[in-house]
Amino acid sequence: MIDLIFDVLPLIHGGGQEGISPAKGLEAFLTFIETLTTLSPAEIFSTLLPGISALPNIHPLIVHFPIAFFVAFFFADLLGGLLANLAWRKFATTALYLGTISALLTVAAGMQAAYSVPHDDITHAIMLRHQGFGISVTVLAVLLSLRRYFASEDFLISPTYGHFALSALLILLLTLGADLGGFMVYQHGVAVTPVMHQEIFPAPEPVMTHDASAVHEHSHDGHAHSHTHTH
Repeated sequence: MIDLIFDVLPLIHGGGQEGISPAKGLEAFLTFIETLTTLSPAEIFSTLLPGISALPNIHPLIVHFPIAFFVAFFFADLLGGLLANLAWRKFATTALYLGTISALLTVAAGMQAAYSVPHDDITHAIMLRHQGFGISVTVLAVLLSLRRYFASEDFLISPTYGHFALSALLILLLTLGADLGGFMVYQHGVAVTPVMHQEIFPAPEPVMTHDASAVHEHSHDGHAHSHTHTH
């Protein structure tokens, strides 16, 4: 059903079609809207956002927010401090606060996700390391946020190298934790639909069978005779 929306968009990759007219696209779009009116709120949500509807938990959805906020905070704060740009450092403060709040929510969702998705002993060990990095990042973020909140007015005016060092450590731990998260999903298939676990095996080679006493016939100088081969 959601495919009707894409009829409105130009066909980029071809696929054997030459595209549709604007009138045809509008007709498809109106048909899609009309179809939505016949659905329940839950069905409308799953139709418009099938990816979110398929999530077993919200951890994969919100984990991107602290990553984005913390990366923005680190670079804005570092450049703002080295270049004595007060506006950049104020922006970094806001990004840090938002990253800390989203990190707290992400860790809480991750804890819930750890008990809601099936996994084996190998992935459990990886998951524990992933959780450790996530908690460490969150603790560091809380400490940096508190230091920033209670800092004096001249804190943002001059470079704060100790603050930069802790921020760099936060980014390092964040990267290591994100790497393990991706490793669990793409290598071990944690929280992935079972169809993704299916392996495609090559077709078996044909089995050649031989009779125990095959007779091979041929001729020499016009005289036909045979040999018996035993395998």
